[in-house]
This record gives sequence, C-alpha cells and structure tokens, in this order.
Amino acid sequence: MKTAILVGGKGTRLFGDQTAVPKALYEIGDRPILWHIMKMYAHNGFRDFLLLLGYRGEQIVDYILHRAPYENRNVRVEIPASGRPQIIEQAAEDDQWYITLCHTGVESEKGERIRRVRQHVEGDEHFMVTYGDGLANIDLQDLVSFHKSHGKVATVTAIRARSQFGHVSISSDGQVTKMIENPMLPEWVNGGFMVFSNRIFDWLETDDPLESGALRRLAEAGELMAYTHEGFWACMDTYKDTLRLNELWNSGQAAWKKW
Repeated sequence: MKTAILVGGKGTRLFGDQTAVPKALYEIGDRPILWHIMKMYAHNGFRDFLLLLGYRGEQIVDYILHRAPYENRNVRVEIPASGRPQIIEQAAEDDQWYITLCHTGVESEKGERIRRVRQHVEGDEHFMVTYGDGLANIDLQDLVSFHKSHGKVATVTAIRARSQFGHVSISSDGQVTKMIENPMLPEWVNGGFMVFSNRIFDWLETDDPLESGALRRLAEAGELMAYTHEGFWACMDTYKDTLRLNELWNSGQAAWKKW
C-alpha cells in the first residue's frame, strides 16, 4: 500500500515567511522530520512512498537523491516526468523503500496535491496520506485494518491534543481555584494519518483544501470514519514544538521511535 506524504509546506509558523528550507526538512536530532515519518511507516511495513512536493521541493529532491540515510536499506527513486516515470536507481526487492518524487505545485492546496498524483495510485484500492509534520506511536497496521473493515471512503486518525495555554478555574467572586498548565483538550482533533479508498478522487474538487473541502463533504455524507489514537502524538508546527521534539529525541524518550 502506498503512502502519500504532504511535504509542500513552507513552515512559516516555525521561522517566518522566508524559511530557508521546506518544513519537512527541519531536523529532529540530525535527521529531517520527513525521515522520522518515513521510518515510522517503514517499521510498520509500509515502504512505498509518494512525496507530494511544493515549496522548495528541489531541496527535498536533493535530500532524497544525495543525502538521505536509509539505514543500509535499498532504495528505488522515481521522478515522474512527461510520459512514464524515470527510474533513477533500481535495487533488490528485499526490504526495499520505493520513493516517488511528485511535483504538485508550489501553492497547491492539500487536496489538489493528492488529486495530482492519482495516476500513481490508480491501480490501488486504498492508499494512505499523512502530513509532513506529524509523529505518533500509532499502530499503522491496525489503522489500515480498521479502514478496510468499515467500507467508507476515508478514515482520519483522531487524537487528544494539549492546550498551548494554561487554563484557569475561577469562582463566582473572581477567586482562582485551580491552575492547570497545558491540559488535555476534551475534543478530538484530526491528527492526520489518513487512509483513503480510491473513491476519494470522486470527492476532490479542483484546488480542494481537503479538511474544509473533501473531508467535510465526506463527513456530511456519512463516508468519513475516525480511528481513535490515545497514545503519543505530536506535530512540528511552531519553534517551541521543534525544541520539544528534539528534547524528546536527544533524551531517548521519542515515543514514535519503535524501530
């Protein structure tokens, strides 16, 4: 089963409007978050990747072709061009990673990026999609089994997130009765780690924003299911997130590292 990773983000909440590298190449330890995500999937047996390139996509191409460590794994890289994809490197079948680099537009919405790689999943009944900034200790095999069991078009992973603010409980006379720093939010949050039936392409419109587009329409039609994950989840959305993820990695407490 193929995994499409949305790596078109600019990372403006990390370092402003003119970031030097795409968000997916910001590092945890000495490896980009993209590498960590791919290792998560590969560890769960999913090694066929579509990288949906956008902002500074040429830097991701350079990383994959020339700088990426694969822990002695064999890798085949394809760069789709006009006509048939060009095979850059062909390796043995055992324990192999397949990486297809797909230029999907610098300013394209997420749903449009997915729509533009339809040819690469045309023969697959299901495929996975994830954001290029999220990590979790999720059982991806169980996620796929859940998706296949219900027969709907799409599955998203719902997680519990913590508030970025401290919460204050106040009595009627204004007295503070409790202070809670970064409490767990009561609502479920879309944590990414999605699985789609090939029927998703019937729901994706031109330049579809995905979350407020196809996924909203699927929910209204009863065609969207949620796989609940209560374990570790984190995303690299802000500079503070980057510091926290690096602290977890450097201290040996990176819960997503199951390999």
